[in-house]
This record gives sequence, structure tokens and C-alpha cells, in this order.
Amino acid sequence: MRVLFLSLFVVLADQISKLCVKGFSIPFLKIHIDGMSYAETHNFLGSFLRITFVENPGMAFGIGLGVTSKLFLSLFSAFASVGIVYYLYKVRNERLILRIALALILAGAIGNFIDRAFYGIFFGYAPVFFGKVVDLFEFNFYPVNLFGFIIDRFPIFNIADVAVTFGVCLLLFFSRKETPQMQQNDSAGTIVLENDSDVKKDEEN
Repeated sequence: MRVLFLSLFVVLADQISKLCVKGFSIPFLKIHIDGMSYAETHNFLGSFLRITFVENPGMAFGIGLGVTSKLFLSLFSAFASVGIVYYLYKVRNERLILRIALALILAGAIGNFIDRAFYGIFFGYAPVFFGKVVDLFEFNFYPVNLFGFIIDRFPIFNIADVAVTFGVCLLLFFSRKETPQMQQNDSAGTIVLENDSDVKKDEEN
């Protein structure tokens, strides 16, 4: 379960980056960060990578949702996070890459869940579970014509989105990579069993 430290690190990085962009104040600790105005943007690596403050009321990468769907998504994220923690415990002795992938997905789910569940209350604009997810990373690139649509930028995202995406890609890549090897191992095991059966028959004869 040590991979949960990876989840904790990603969640902290995600929340710190979001709070620094949105701005917050903790008077008794004498902490005050002004943050950025909504839609304010700053070049980070020229115009290729920008820090742009927007808030997403729906899913990852700006996908919108209705009120009921938003509540369902918030609750689903909470239950899914608990489920992933339980599954991580079940596979605690499995391969490290599997546990890392699950830990990243868990971190991403928790990171965006915190926004949806508590940011509305913390910043005073919505009840519990109806907060908005803070997005901040904006990639711009050379325009590409894809099926008649001109694409010149990637939807604004956050660290939690990256963690989920990378975790899912790890699962897909390594599960596909393992399948042929597992089939070969099964075939080898079958051959060994068949050979054992032949030996037993010869001994009986």
C-alpha cells in the first residue's frame, strides 16, 4: 500500500496548484494568496504552454453536466475512490506498475472530487457537491485539420486530469502487452501437463 504515498503527493500537488491559481486566505496562519482573475492567462513556455484560470462545472477537460448529473458524478467519484483503495489492498502483492496506475487514477479522482465537494462551500458560491473544478494548464499548438475541424489547442486541464489519463493509459498499455505472454505461459503449461500424462501412460504400460 506504499503506492498511496504517490496518490497523496499527486493530490497535494493538484490542490496546491489549484489554490495558488484561484487564490485563498487563512488568516490565523497569516497566509494570503491573491490568485488570478477568471480567464487570466500567463505564458509559461511561450505561447505553447500557458497558465490560464478557468473553472469547469462538469467533468474533466471542460465537459459540461446538468445539476443531477453533477451530483451523481460527485457521489460516484467518492464511491469509486473507496473502491480503488479497497482494490489496491486486494492487489497489494501484484506487479508495481498495476498499483502505480491505480494510485494515479485514485489521486485524480480524489483531486477533482475535492473541488466538486468542498470548493463551493470553501469559496462561498455553491452547496456541498456542487463546486466547480479548477483548470489551469493550456496547451496551444500548430493548427490541425481533423475531419473538417480545426484544432489548435487542447482543452484546459489540471494535474488530477493528467493523473487519471496517465493511469488509464498505463493500464491499457501493460494489459495489452501482458496478454500474449500469458497465452504463451498457458500453452507451455498445457504442453507440460500433456507430457506428464504421456509419461504416466508409458509407466503403466
